[in-house]
Amino acid sequence: MEAFSDGVFAIAITLLVLELKVPDWQSAGGSAAALGKALLQQWPSYFGLITSFFTILIMWVHHHAILRNVCRADAWLHFANGCLLLGVTFVPYPTSVLASYLETPAAKMAAGFYAGTFVFMAICFYLFIRAAFRKPLLSPDASAEFIAKTCHSYLFGPPLYLLATLAAIVDERLSLAICTVLWIFWATTITRNTRA
Repeated sequence: MEAFSDGVFAIAITLLVLELKVPDWQSAGGSAAALGKALLQQWPSYFGLITSFFTILIMWVHHHAILRNVCRADAWLHFANGCLLLGVTFVPYPTSVLASYLETPAAKMAAGFYAGTFVFMAICFYLFIRAAFRKPLLSPDASAEFIAKTCHSYLFGPPLYLLATLAAIVDERLSLAICTVLWIFWATTITRNTRA
């Protein structure tokens, strides 16, 4: 299960770079300065790539930390893992939508769609840990402290991403700022909670 999941994470994180397009040098004006300007104008794609790359990377790190405490799997865990992987494979699409529409009048909808994807991801992750952290599946040396802290911190995911989704109605930058702060939060959470 872990090897299959690693493959899905690897493919999803790689697909993010496909949003970056090489500007047409001739259409950009045929000069170095025009090409530089065209490259800079793609900043929404760079932003989407960076935030989604680190989001998927952090999810992958969390996935490994969770499974380190598990020694067996059953159908429930496989289905919960599959649901999580569905969300992971979907992330490149809202990233592409966000990059395409961030500088348009549709930016709020694009940001809401992007943040809304992570509401789904947060719910899937919570279902995944509930499936993984059942006593029959836990390793004999599973960290009770890690499990308790993880279950507690994952409760915050769905409501905070819902807040980011609703924030897009007010301002797309606020929505994206909340998403960015959340991936920093998840990165620091797993660093603090992971056992040696």
